[in-house]
Amino acid sequence: MPAPDALRERCLSNLVRVRESVAEACRRAGRPMADVTLVGVTKYVDAATARLLLEAGCADLAESRPQELWAKATALSGVQPAPRWHLVGHLQRNKVRRTLPLSALIHTLDSRRLLEAIEAEAAAAGSVCEVLVEVNVSGDPARSGVALAETESLVVAATQAPHVRLRGLMAMASHPDGPAADARRDFATLRELRDRLAGRGMVDAALLRDLSMGMSGDFPAAILEGATMVRVGSALFEGLTP
Repeated sequence: MPAPDALRERCLSNLVRVRESVAEACRRAGRPMADVTLVGVTKYVDAATARLLLEAGCADLAESRPQELWAKATALSGVQPAPRWHLVGHLQRNKVRRTLPLSALIHTLDSRRLLEAIEAEAAAAGSVCEVLVEVNVSGDPARSGVALAETESLVVAATQAPHVRLRGLMAMASHPDGPAADARRDFATLRELRDRLAGRGMVDAALLRDLSMGMSGDFPAAILEGATMVRVGSALFEGLTP
């Protein structure tokens, strides 16, 4: 592996390159760069490498697996600047209790049963849990996320849970490594769904402000379709893993 200083420089270089791509996509979309939060997905690296990204200036970090979030949050506790942890992978109900206190935002609320578990744990802790509803825009039953036809019901239920704060929707492209045009169609589906839900007046539009969509291979397409959060992993850690 390269020396620590070289790793630090490579991490900063990667972050600069990704931010330049975010800025260019925002320019093309006619949006300010401040509209888009870059979330660094650290599932590819250890805690020490995740810390390099944090020190380079990416304060929003994410994990796909709750156990990895627990481990990295513990390893980086007390580090300044403090990371804001996001969970971007599936959350099982039996892992809610340990995950909630560590997470600034859970991107993957996908069922009433999970909503009930989050509400119960947040109520017991006297806290409020911020969430996004994950939508299965592909319709593939092997994919996670609530079905398009059931999204409105779950969104409304989330707004009625006293200890849950809804912030918007999340989705993955059907084929993250496929053509950008295909990804854009999926991302447009999520944006249009959000707009329909807000337009019906059943949900305050402010509770659907955020759209978490786009990963390393397709985040520019997601920004063009209205993403407010992009979840980038491999592009940020290129050259930092064995």
